[in-house]
Parts: sequence; structure tokens; C-alpha cells
Amino acid sequence: MRVLLRKGEMGTQQIVQEKEHALPLFETKEAKGRLAFRLFSSSIFIGICLIWVYRLTNIPRAGDKGRWVWIGMFIAELGFGFYWILTQAIRWNVVCYYPLKQRLSQSSNEKLPGVDIFVCTADPTLEPPALVINTILSVMSLNYPTEKLSVYLSDDGGSQLTFYALLEASHFSKHWIPFCKKFNVEPRSPEAYFTQNFDVQDSANAEQWLFIKKQYEDMKERIEAVTSKGTVPEELKNQHKGFLEWNSNVTKQNHRPIVQIAIDGRDTNAVDSDGYRLPTLVYMAREKSPDFPHHFKAGAMNALIRVSSEISNGAIILNLDCDMYANNADSIKEDICFFMDEKRGHQIAYVQHPQKFNNITKNDLYGNSSPVLHKVELPGIGGYGAALYCGTGCFHRRVSLCGSKYSEENKGLWNLETRNNNKRTVTELEEASKVLASCGYEKGTQWGKEMGLIYGCPVEDIVTGLTIQCRGWKSVYHDPDNTAFLGVAPPTLDIALVQFTRWSDGMFQIFLSKYCPFIYGHKKIKLGAQMGYCVYLLWAPFSLPNLYYAIALPLSLLHGIPLFPEVSSRWFIPFAYVFLSKNIYSIAEALICGSTFKAWWNLQRIWVIRRTTSFFFAFIDCIVRQLGLSQTTFTVTAKVVTEDVSKRYQQEIMDFGSTSIMFTVIATLAMLNLFSLVGEVLKMFFWGFEYKVKEMLISQVFLCGLMVLVNAPVYEALFFRKDKGSIPVSVMFKSMVLASLACLMFKIEQFM
Repeated sequence: MRVLLRKGEMGTQQIVQEKEHALPLFETKEAKGRLAFRLFSSSIFIGICLIWVYRLTNIPRAGDKGRWVWIGMFIAELGFGFYWILTQAIRWNVVCYYPLKQRLSQSSNEKLPGVDIFVCTADPTLEPPALVINTILSVMSLNYPTEKLSVYLSDDGGSQLTFYALLEASHFSKHWIPFCKKFNVEPRSPEAYFTQNFDVQDSANAEQWLFIKKQYEDMKERIEAVTSKGTVPEELKNQHKGFLEWNSNVTKQNHRPIVQIAIDGRDTNAVDSDGYRLPTLVYMAREKSPDFPHHFKAGAMNALIRVSSEISNGAIILNLDCDMYANNADSIKEDICFFMDEKRGHQIAYVQHPQKFNNITKNDLYGNSSPVLHKVELPGIGGYGAALYCGTGCFHRRVSLCGSKYSEENKGLWNLETRNNNKRTVTELEEASKVLASCGYEKGTQWGKEMGLIYGCPVEDIVTGLTIQCRGWKSVYHDPDNTAFLGVAPPTLDIALVQFTRWSDGMFQIFLSKYCPFIYGHKKIKLGAQMGYCVYLLWAPFSLPNLYYAIALPLSLLHGIPLFPEVSSRWFIPFAYVFLSKNIYSIAEALICGSTFKAWWNLQRIWVIRRTTSFFFAFIDCIVRQLGLSQTTFTVTAKVVTEDVSKRYQQEIMDFGSTSIMFTVIATLAMLNLFSLVGEVLKMFFWGFEYKVKEMLISQVFLCGLMVLVNAPVYEALFFRKDKGSIPVSVMFKSMVLASLACLMFKIEQFM
């Protein structure tokens, strides 16, 4: 590139001189109260150290009752303390980024980079085509020059049903895009928009609104009718040459590469109902073969990167999950500000948006919204210039995603247009792209190693972001007031736990690999960023001290083994201070971030459940895989549920309606704490003030009581509910047997 630029040296110098005087396109602001928080955090650290000293200096002597339980508590609290230190790294440097898009609007469209949008789907059953095309239509209608916008759908299911839905969307887009831009519609997903409360009588354009809604409903009905049949009728197949790619031998795991350009953005005849150019729209189903690994979503993304480079080659790439539609019409222009800023833009590899959802209940039953995560933790990592790549809602600089290292020499020259203005026909482009989407193309190349998304890990996004940062690039976490993208949160506990199992498994796998931030990121990214990564990479092993606490506390209480100092002892002060200060701060933090107290309480319950189930099973799975006893798998999260399940979710009633082993663990721990608390209350009742050790056990009574309160929905599902979301009888029986056996193993003394 440098050689080409020297041929036009005077012109290049003029460009750089102009950029030196350009106004910044974004600004950064540090969070307020940093000093106060650091002082508060330091006081908690002192309390933690005092707890460690107490544990170490009061270990029961050999042969004393409870010696090994005490040692286990010391190890667990060492783990808690270490993990807490990691979490402080992402709270000491919270930085927020604000784009100044009004300054960008002063630039002409010719100066804007091309943007390629990738949408990935994998299964037409779990991810219905009607849902997928809503995401497609939402991004096609964003406020950005359509001649610079290209949308790609990767269908890893290789389904003609999805292709048919895309063709239907391409026709409907001729009406939807001008409607959105004329009336500034938000959100830009038709389904989300038309389900809003809208009074047609108050609209001056009611006739057009009704027309567009009717068009959408007719299209949706046709798509769902074809989807329910499981095949596209012959008369519809004959309307487009693309269906010739499918024959009786095509299966999800074995088919040739399919690339179909549904809308050619170069074609001056490809216009909407108002006569304006439509964006390019492409369907891709990369080749699948039992003889080649396909690397799940990472493989699909890498195929998209190559195919798009052949067709449009936009300098910026936005990737989205198939259920994450565009909510903010100006999201592209806002994020382009970060890349086009003349002072710092050349350093930025990607801009990550929070993963937010449109179906969160009032008090966030399953802790899906995580306002503190989006407003404190992830901006805290972003403050080190190392925002996490979360796999969706992320704008990438193409060259950084393709393996390029950051270089100051590219300053001011990054955004020279890279779009392919070739004169090849649609058929020629499709055939050339198929080669890039074939199984054998990556053989002997750096794809999946140094280029594109990294292979070999279930959370390819996190490790890819880390490798990009270690090549010298910076990244930004941007959480705008008007949320850019909205998806669908898991509406059942089972789905949510399976999702977190996969995430925590993959992240612990990164920690155990050569990509461990403390090793791979040493001297490449800041120590605070390394610690921030490990807050999430260590979810799985962090389950062990949590699970130990959840079991040891109730059993020790039943056996009369004190694990905490007496309330009258000075050593009780650090325990009380750390517990109260951390929880009071956590509540205040959640409320400031826009949550409710009940939502905070629900989140505490969900964290207890995640740490004792999802994270623990992820830990086991990862260790087994490290020993070579299993292989990496990928589970597609279902995006649709029954009406019965949806109704319970909206009423904020927890759904336990399966025989998952995770539910057995949840119920067993709940029963164990209940047995312990009831047993201790009965002891106090019968023994009264003669029960001499009650002061030594009061902390354990309090903590077990707290666990019983946290598990209130579990007891309700065990004993009182009769709906389909209650805990099955088989799970209830197993949990009671396991909890009883655990109590008997500790030789509980009988009392009258």
C-alpha cells in the first residue's frame, strides 16, 4: 500500500494535512468517584487479609473435630479473595466512550467506508427463518448509504427454507426500507416495530402504515407456511435459479458451497419503491463434508470474511447473531466515528456493543440483562483499551480481523476505499465466491490461526479479540443510551444454564491454553486487562469454592462444627465488614445502573445457581477434554419456546420443567440447607439457653437461612406448584435422597 501511495505523494500529503486539523469524532469520560472507590476497595482488601490471618492462625489441631473442614474453608476463602482482587481491576478504570456523529454528518458519503454486515444462523428449527429475516431487514434499512452497505447471511444449516425466507425478505425490503427512512422507524425489525402499541388513528400516514403491515404479515404467513411443511413447493422453486443448488443429496452436514446474490447493489435497476438503490444482499452456505472439520461459528465467520472480500470488501464488518436486530437506526454512523477519528481512530480494531434483549422481565428473572456488567465491568476492561469481543453486535476493521498487525504507518490512510468495483457478472462473482467457501480452501493456510476467528475453542470470539489486541490494536466498548441491537434472552432456566456451561467451558479452555492472558498477553496488553479477562476465564474453577461453601456450611451446622468466630469476638468484625460492605455496595451499584432491588436479588440467586451447576459442569467438561477424553461440541440455543413457557416467563415464575442433572444439583443443595436450618432451629428449641455453642454457630445459621431464602422458588417448585414448570417428581425424589445421604454420612447426632 505504501508504494501505491507514493505515486500520489502530493495528494496523500494534502489528505494528511486536512486530517491534522479535523475535529475529534468521539470523546472519552472517566467514571466519577474513582478515588473514593479505591479507598473503599482497599478497606475491603484489608478485611479479606484479616480473614485469611484468622483462618491460618486458628486451624484446629490434628485430631480435633472439623480440622479438614476448616482447612477447606481457608482454601475456599483464598479463592474468593483472589477472585475478588481480579474483579477490582475492572472497576478501577471505568471509561465510557461517546461518538460525535453530528461531526461525521459533515462529511460526504464518498468518504464513508463500505460496511459488510454478517448475520449467522445454523438451524431453521431452533432459529426460525421468520426470526432471521427480521434481523436481515433491520440491518438493510439502517441509515447508511445503501451503495456502501452489503448484508450477508451465513446459513450453516444449508436450508432451502432459510434461502426462501431471504428471497421473500429481498422483495419486502423494497417497501420496508423507504418506509423506515421516510418515517424514521425504530426499531427497524418489522416484527418488533409492529408489535409495539401504535394508534393508527393518530397517524397522518395510517394508510401507508397499514399497507406495510399487511405486506409484512402476508410475507410472514408465507414463510411460516413453507417452514411448517419443511420443504419449498416446486412452483416457488421455479421462480429463482438459486434453488437448483439443492437436491436430494444435500444435508446439513454434507453439501456443496452455495453462494447466491439475492440483490446486486451495483445494479442500477435494483431499487426500492421510491427509486433508491438497494443494499447488496447475499446468501451463503459454506461447504460441509464429514471429511473436514467445520469449526462451528468461527468457520462460518471466516468463510463470510473471504466471500465478502470477493463481492463487496467493505472496510468495516459488523457481525450479528440471527436474533439480534437493529434497534438504533444510526448505529453504523455512530460507530464509524470511532474508526474515522483522525487522532485515535487508526488504533481501533473493533467496537463492541452490549448484548441486550427485548424480552427481559420487569425484575429480570434469570439475570440476563446484567446492567452492572454493561455499565461497569465491560467498560472497565475497555478502559485499558482491551474491550472483550463478545461474538455479536461488534464492528470490526477488516484488516485487523484478517490478521494484520497494528502499525503507526497506517495513520491517516486506513480508510482509503477498499470496495471491489469490478465489472464481473453476478454469476461470475457467485462462482468465484464458492471456491472461497469450500472445505479445502483453508488447508495449509493461516485461517483459524493467525487470520480470521481462532479455531479450537467454543468461545472463538473472546480468544479472537485477545489475539487482535496482542497484535497491537485497541478496542472500544460502546453502550449508547439508544441501544443499538436487541436480541432474545433465554426464557427458561435450562436454556440459560446450558448457555453459561458452554461459555464458561470455553473460557476456562482459553485460560489453560497458550492464549492465557497472563502468558499470551504478557507485555502486549496491560496487566489490568489481563486480570479483567480472567474474571470471566476463571468462571469454571471458581465454582469449586462456591460449591464447597454450599455443602460444607449446612453439613457443619448440622454436626455442630463452628466455622466462624463468635459474634462477641473481635475476629467477627472483618467477616461482618466484608460481607455487609460488599453486598451494600453491590445493591447500590445495581440500583445506580438502573436495576431494581428484586432484580438484584434474582441475580444473586442466579449466580448461586450458575456457580454450583453450569460452572462446575463446565469445569469437569474442560478437564476431561484436556485429558483427551472428549472433543469440543457446540450447542445452538433455541430461540423459540411454547406459549405455556413464555407465559410463565412473563409472570416471572421460574421454569424447572425438565429432568436435567443441573436441576437435581439445585434441588439437592436447597434441601441440604433446609434440613440444616430446620435441624438447628429444633436444637435451639429443645435445648434453649443450655445450647452452649449457639453463639459460635450463629453465623452459619444466618448464612443457611439466607440460602433458604435464595432458594424459595426452588422449594415452591418442589412442593407447591403443579404446573409443567415445577420440578419433576423424579428430580425431587433424587434430591431428597442425596441430601439425606449427605447428612447421614456426617453422622448427625440424634436429639429429642
